[in-house]
Amino acid sequence: MTKLFALTGKIQSYSWGGRQFIPELLSKDEKDHKAAEYWLGAHVNSPSIVATDDGEIALNTFLDSNLIQTLGAEIAKKFGRLPFLFKVLDVKDMLSIQLHPSKLEAEKGFKFENEKGIPLTASFRNYKDDNHKPEIMVALSEFWLLHGFLVKEQLAKRLNEIPEFKGLLNVFEKGGYLGLYKTVMEQSQKESDKILSPLINRILPIYKAGRLDRSNPDYWAAKAFEMSEDKYVFDKGIFSIYFFNIVRAKKGDAIFQDNGIPHAYLQGQNIELMANSDNVLRAGLTPKHVDVPELLKHVVFEETKPHLMSGELQKNEIETIYKSPAPDFELSKIELQKTQKYHAKAKTAQILLIIEGEAMIQEGKTSLKCKKGDSVLLTAEADYSISSSSKVIIYKATAP
Repeated sequence: MTKLFALTGKIQSYSWGGRQFIPELLSKDEKDHKAAEYWLGAHVNSPSIVATDDGEIALNTFLDSNLIQTLGAEIAKKFGRLPFLFKVLDVKDMLSIQLHPSKLEAEKGFKFENEKGIPLTASFRNYKDDNHKPEIMVALSEFWLLHGFLVKEQLAKRLNEIPEFKGLLNVFEKGGYLGLYKTVMEQSQKESDKILSPLINRILPIYKAGRLDRSNPDYWAAKAFEMSEDKYVFDKGIFSIYFFNIVRAKKGDAIFQDNGIPHAYLQGQNIELMANSDNVLRAGLTPKHVDVPELLKHVVFEETKPHLMSGELQKNEIETIYKSPAPDFELSKIELQKTQKYHAKAKTAQILLIIEGEAMIQEGKTSLKCKKGDSVLLTAEADYSISSSSKVIIYKATAP
């Protein structure tokens, strides 16, 4: 039976996305619309399409028709579905500050909102499914993001140095991360504006003059204000820009974001692999629903020291694996020269995405010639090889 299939993902058009990177990757002339994300997976909201001998079929339907044969007995029993969602992101404008719930809390929240009769498509819904959403990303360009709270000494120093924030230093010293964040998130809009208005008025001319570096929170705070539609209401997410780590990832750097870690993507392109979920609790920099009480239940209120990874090159000197503690997924990069050949046996379903070059993928009697932007599905027990007439870079998503 065939275990290798051509796979086509779906573009997601969000306001923060770019118009060039994903269309150029996929060789699509769709630059009239913002292409923020390209999804490869079986999430019910936007499943990929599998090309079979019987025609095209949604990936979730294809897998559900025979879970054990497609996923393997172990993964089918453990998860009951494809456990990961694979994405390409093009972040032109800043994303919302957000975090993701744990598996247990997602199950509880999803059940609660279902019992309340809240439609899955409701704009004020917090839980789109019953799953957690740890995630790992690899930068495809210079990439900027917010990632967790600054260490205590750094945050205290920052609050003391920023004139508009000095009144918050005492709050932080007495109440810690929880006290500080709870204060700014729960205060009235009038109270927030009283702090943020003079801050923006002070930094905006410097930003417009091009005198702010991206490592400076003033840069992102000013940019957030410039992006906002309502210039008379200041987004509380601006506080988070100053409270969180600003991380610059170089091309090839990876970072893991666990449940409860507040974060936001600021600029750049990346590959992202996560648990098969679309659960997002937002904290600002967005016109979308922000549920402060629900958010505060899930934030990890402790310092975070960002850990950028370059991955572990395997003995074959072809594949680099980006390790994470998530049981749902494993991300790796296959970089193949024309004199090399990659061989592997899939324990469970795998999705491969060609980022650069061309490749011939062979499994049994089935072979697919793939170019940049193409993706394939390999089912459990697939014994396959990859070769290239030049050089090829492929990202692979699977379960560990």
